[in-house]
Amino acid sequence: MAHVQQQLGVSERRACRVLRQPRATQRYVSQRGAEEVQLTTRIVELASAYGRYGYRRITALLRDEGWQVNHKRVERIWRHEGLKVPPKQPKRGRLWLNDGSCVRLRPAYPNHVWSYDFMQDRTHNGVPFRILNILDEYTRECLAVRVERHLSHREVLEELTWLFCARGRPAYIRSDNGPEFTAERVRDWLSRLNVGPLFIEKGSPWENGYIESFNGKMRDELLNGEIFCSLTEAQVLIEDWRRHYNTRRPHSSLNYRPPAPEAILVPPLATTARSLTL
Repeated sequence: MAHVQQQLGVSERRACRVLRQPRATQRYVSQRGAEEVQLTTRIVELASAYGRYGYRRITALLRDEGWQVNHKRVERIWRHEGLKVPPKQPKRGRLWLNDGSCVRLRPAYPNHVWSYDFMQDRTHNGVPFRILNILDEYTRECLAVRVERHLSHREVLEELTWLFCARGRPAYIRSDNGPEFTAERVRDWLSRLNVGPLFIEKGSPWENGYIESFNGKMRDELLNGEIFCSLTEAQVLIEDWRRHYNTRRPHSSLNYRPPAPEAILVPPLATTARSLTL
């Protein structure tokens, strides 16, 4: 309305009379309730804490905290506050060929197919370190992360031994053709435990898409935004992010639920009643 007034050089009274619009509507200032202000503050806090999350994941986090909101309301506040949705990651490839044939074994149940892979980063002094990630492809849960200056097939066997004892052994385990995974000692050990190794084609990382997607999230949400002053700091922060990924981070392929949410132990009813009477 103000723009039209300036262009035509007419008063607000005359413009409203012509448009048959009450003048009060031009002077109304929207009022936000206390709940709206608190919700807006919390959305900004979550967006600041998780800079690579869009409004849908923020909505899932809010619901997890007890807010009764839908994604449309969060999106409206998101845009009003000038928050921007992170750009989409590029697609890494397809799981199926053009003729419909399957190019890899798809996970069908927990502990069916695990996958593991290495990543590399550097501490602040420029010295590199390696990261071993192990993932359950069906549940999307990151089973373990090991951070060391040097990782060989011995450390791979140590981590797998611990996981097999704690979680049981998978039917298959998928990896690339790195020497740590194709070592004769690793293959013999897996064979004795009846765990089938699945090696992807060389130069085809999309065939190991689950762990590659996880690596991309870790790189994007953690490694690219942190300066690690020491190896110990890297180990602590990466393990903390792994726990957040498993228990808190909404996963889009799991209907915006975390892969392994924390369980809340509720005391038995009899115990609760006894405590109240006392």
